[in-house]
Amino acid sequence: MSDLPLTERNQRPAMARKKVYLETMGCQMNVLDSELVMGQLRRIGYELESDMTRADLVLLNTCSVRDHAEQKVLSRLGSLTKPKLMNPDMIIGVMGCMAERDPESLIEKMPHVELICGPNELNKIPAMIGEIEETRSRAVALSQDFKRKTTPLERALDYDSVEALDLSREPDPGQNSLQAYIRVQRGCDKFCTYCIVPFTRGLERSRPASIIVEEAKMLADRGTKEITLVGQTVNSYIHQESGLPIKFAELLSRIDEIPGIERLRFVTSFPGDFDIEIFEAMRDLPTVCEYLHIPVQSGSDRILKLMNRQYTVGEYEELIGKAREIVPGITLASDFIVGFCGETEDDHEATKELIERCQFKNIFVFKYSPRPGTASFKGKDNDVPDKVKRRRNVELLDLQERISLANNQSFVSEVFEVLVEGPSKAAAKAREAEESPRVQVGWRNESQLVGRTRHDRIVVFEGREELVGQLVSVKITSATALTFHGDVIEPVSLGR
Repeated sequence: MSDLPLTERNQRPAMARKKVYLETMGCQMNVLDSELVMGQLRRIGYELESDMTRADLVLLNTCSVRDHAEQKVLSRLGSLTKPKLMNPDMIIGVMGCMAERDPESLIEKMPHVELICGPNELNKIPAMIGEIEETRSRAVALSQDFKRKTTPLERALDYDSVEALDLSREPDPGQNSLQAYIRVQRGCDKFCTYCIVPFTRGLERSRPASIIVEEAKMLADRGTKEITLVGQTVNSYIHQESGLPIKFAELLSRIDEIPGIERLRFVTSFPGDFDIEIFEAMRDLPTVCEYLHIPVQSGSDRILKLMNRQYTVGEYEELIGKAREIVPGITLASDFIVGFCGETEDDHEATKELIERCQFKNIFVFKYSPRPGTASFKGKDNDVPDKVKRRRNVELLDLQERISLANNQSFVSEVFEVLVEGPSKAAAKAREAEESPRVQVGWRNESQLVGRTRHDRIVVFEGREELVGQLVSVKITSATALTFHGDVIEPVSLGR
C-alpha cells in the first residue's frame, strides 16, 4: 500500500498504454485473425498506433498465397531495421501464413524479428510478448507438420489451440460494429497443386454450430447487422452434433433466426462441394444475401486437372445454371489464375469464353506464383513468361470490365435496398485532410455515403450521417463498372 495521501494517489497519472502497429495482408481470414489478436492485446494494455516507427509492438499478419505478398512483408521488415536500433525495446513480430511456411528464412534474413507465430497459434501471442520482454530472446510458435498422415488426435489438439482464439473474441467498443466476420472452419483438404493453404493453416476443421450461433448472437447484441461467415471452403462445412451431421445450409438457417441480424453472407465456396440445399437457403432465408463468390480458376479442363481442382468446366457451368435457376437475381463472382504451368493460348482463350458465358458481377485475377512446398512447385515448370502472364491478366480484367459496365448500366432507374456503411472514400479523404466533408464535384452540397446492396454492389449516394447503419432504398441514377450512384428514397423496414 502506498504511503501517499489518498488525494495525491488519485492525482498520479495513469500508466501509459503500450502502442501496437498491426498490419494485415491477404484474405478475410487474416482480417478476422487480426481483429481477434487485437482483442487479446487490448486486454494486456495495448492500443492501436498508425505509425509503426512509434510503436512498442509491430505485428505483420502475413499471406503466402503469392510471392508478391511475401516480398511486401520483407520490404516492410527491412524498413524497421533503423527504428529497432533506435528503440531496442520495440518488439517486431511476423504472424500468419508466411511465418508458418518459412520461419528459418525469416530468422536468417531478419534477425531483428523476435516473434514468429503461425496462423494456428495466434492465441499464444500475449504469452510470447511476455516471454520476449522478460528474456529478450526470440519466441516462436508454429503448428506441427500438416500432411495427410496427421492423426485424429493431432488434429483435435490443433483444433483446441486455434479454437481458443475465436472463443476469446471481444469486439473493440470504439470500432464500427455494423459488419463482422465469423470463422466457421479452418484449413483445407483439397490440396490444389498451386495452393499453400493446407500446409500453413492445416487440414479442414469445422467449428461447432452451437458456438458459431452464440458468437453471432453476441455480435447482434452489440449492434452487428451484417455477418460474413468465412472459411477456406466454407460450403463444405459439416460438424457432428448429438451424433447427427450439421451441414452448411442448416447453419445458415440457425443464424437467420437471430434477431438483429439483417444480412448474412459467406466466402469462399468450393465448386466441387456445393449442396443444392445451400441454394435453397439463399432463396428462402430472409437474411441470406443473393451473392456467391465461387472461384473457378480456369476455363480449361486440362488446366483444372493440372491444378487438381476436382471438377470440369461443364460441371462448374452446370452449378452456375442451378444457382441462377434456384436463386432469382443471384450475382456471381469468381477467381482466375493466369499463366499456370503449361497454360497455352488455347487454354487462355477458353477462360475468356467461360467469362463471357458466365457473366460474373466481378472477378479477381492473379498471375500464377510458384509456392515452395506445393505440388506444382515440385513437379511442374513455371514455363509461362511473366510478360505473357501480365498480358493475360490485363485481357481478363478488360473483358470483365466491359461485362460489368454493361450489366451495371442495365440497372439504372432500379431501386435497391442498401446497408449504409459510412462516408464514401471521397468524403473520408476530405475529413482526413480537415476539409469540409461536403463533396462538390458531381454532387449536391451534402455528404457522400457508401453502402452495399444484398448482391454486393457498391452504391454511392448523398445523405445524412444519421443514415449510417440503416437500410435505405436507393434509386440508381448512373453506373460505372464498379460502382452505382443514386438517390435515397426512404429507409427500409424489414420488421425484424
